[in-house]
Amino acid sequence: MTDPSFPHFDTMTPADFEKYLPDFFANGDGHVSTDPRLQNFLKNNPDCAALVRDLEAIADQARSLFEPTEPSEAVWDGIRNKLKLQGPEEDDLPIPQTV
Repeated sequence: MTDPSFPHFDTMTPADFEKYLPDFFANGDGHVSTDPRLQNFLKNNPDCAALVRDLEAIADQARSLFEPTEPSEAVWDGIRNKLKLQGPEEDDLPIPQTV
């Protein structure tokens, strides 16, 4: 079943594809290249297929910016070692004065 708001997938032109490309991304899982409705079109229009690959790569990179990352264990070990080596006299924080 095709969406009535989209052009017929078998007769779609590259101009139609570009017009509806944001909708294809918005209505799918973010991977237009795996949409079965578009397989023949993308196979027959390599420039559009390349555009989709580029946009999917950009979208994947953008999503990865929002993924939380934890420092590696080596970073935590370095912090622990630095704290062990640092004596109270090397502390950069001022000692609070009571008045």
